[in-house]
Amino acid sequence: MHNLSAVKDTLRAQRIEMPSWAFGNSGTRFKVFPQAGVPRSPYEKIADAAQVHLFTGVAPSVALHIPWDKTDYVELRKVAGDVGIELGTINANVFQDEDFMLGSVTNPDAAIRRKALDHLFECVDVMDQTGSRDLKLWFSDGTNYPGQDNIRVRQDRLAEALAAVYERLADTQRLILEYKMFEPGFYTMDVPDWGTAFAHCLQLGPRAKVCIDTGHHAPGTNIEFIVAVLLRAGKLGAFDFNSRFYADDDLMVGSADPFQLFRILFEVVLADGLAPAAEISFMLDQCHNIEPKIPAQIRSVMNVQEATAKALLVDTEALAAAQAARDVLGANAVLMDAYNTDVRPLLAELRGEQGLDVDPMAAYLRSGYGSVIVADRVGGQQAGWGA
Repeated sequence: MHNLSAVKDTLRAQRIEMPSWAFGNSGTRFKVFPQAGVPRSPYEKIADAAQVHLFTGVAPSVALHIPWDKTDYVELRKVAGDVGIELGTINANVFQDEDFMLGSVTNPDAAIRRKALDHLFECVDVMDQTGSRDLKLWFSDGTNYPGQDNIRVRQDRLAEALAAVYERLADTQRLILEYKMFEPGFYTMDVPDWGTAFAHCLQLGPRAKVCIDTGHHAPGTNIEFIVAVLLRAGKLGAFDFNSRFYADDDLMVGSADPFQLFRILFEVVLADGLAPAAEISFMLDQCHNIEPKIPAQIRSVMNVQEATAKALLVDTEALAAAQAARDVLGANAVLMDAYNTDVRPLLAELRGEQGLDVDPMAAYLRSGYGSVIVADRVGGQQAGWGA
């Protein structure tokens, strides 16, 4: 049996971070379709993000990507605070400069490695101004052909750069290292998997953690196993939530495999990873190429809420008893009972208790905000990822 009051308290305290780039024009490598009303500045991104938090109540922070969101960060922090939004994770960009064709911090050219490192230091300076705790690093560095470069030496270069950045961080700041199986490197990626990221983070120290992007694995990968191992080691720092059917599709979280999302969040719940003391960041990392941006973020937040609620409803005592009795089917049934529970009435009730509309999507659509920004944001350069 469950204490529904305790379940509600946990859901009420849940925090989901939004990516600033989700509100701009973004998509696939083939085409980015511009949409009317897209923000033209970091300030307009914050305004749009505030709408998501207004209707969901659990998305009070926005991650920034540098230099996509380059601005007066002190002023942006103030403006964001005025609408109830905090500036969250700072994401570095060492994958779009022409000089980084053969890598950034692992490039064979020392001058290019220095250029990349200087950008990472710049991002730490941004953190100092925004009050951000986390610096998230994803490196596109890799190779396309056997013999192109020395694999081990590239790891040495990576370790050297990470150590320099880690040393630059304040005691309250963290380095979050993300991995990706392939792309843009097709022969090797310099941080291809959780083991490589974990090894580097172990070497760096306690304030270096791993980020799991749910779209960065081979098909069929048991992501919840990775979650469990990193939680056990105290090295899980963040999630980048999205969905994929084939590769790094960056579709809305929970849209392709909601059962996987449930299984991931159940491992988090088992390890008390939702508690603030766990210091795990739950961030959306998605591209909304054909769907409207703000509703897509609202839907994504709701998907995470629903999966979390189901994970919290697992009868862990019954599960432990079935496992101890070696009851294979009984143990599986406990999980499936929770997963098959319709938690939408529970979440609607919770929203009502918080003074929110029970249906965030419908409430946003009734607000007319989408029509207002289409009319107001005419002219200027729409925000995008520059692809």
